[in-house]
Amino acid sequence: MYVVVVYDIGELRVARMLKLCRKYLNWIQNSVFEGEITEVKLKEMLSKAREIMDLDYDSIIIFKSREHKWLDKQIVGVARSQIDNFL
Repeated sequence: MYVVVVYDIGELRVARMLKLCRKYLNWIQNSVFEGEITEVKLKEMLSKAREIMDLDYDSIIIFKSREHKWLDKQIVGVARSQIDNFL
């Protein structure tokens, strides 16, 4: 499946969450990641994220799609990270 993950994490925990998400997905902008991931890997990532998060304060939003081609993405301004040129 293809996902876009957006998080809002407290300042003291944000670096750990960034490092975790980079292990599973492609960074595209501050606190925003996207990429292909299996359901098992997504559950694994969320389990580890819960260990970092303060569930009374922090949040993660996940947008799911079956495939990247079903997502219409438009970038206005500077793209922070390009993933189209990987071999």
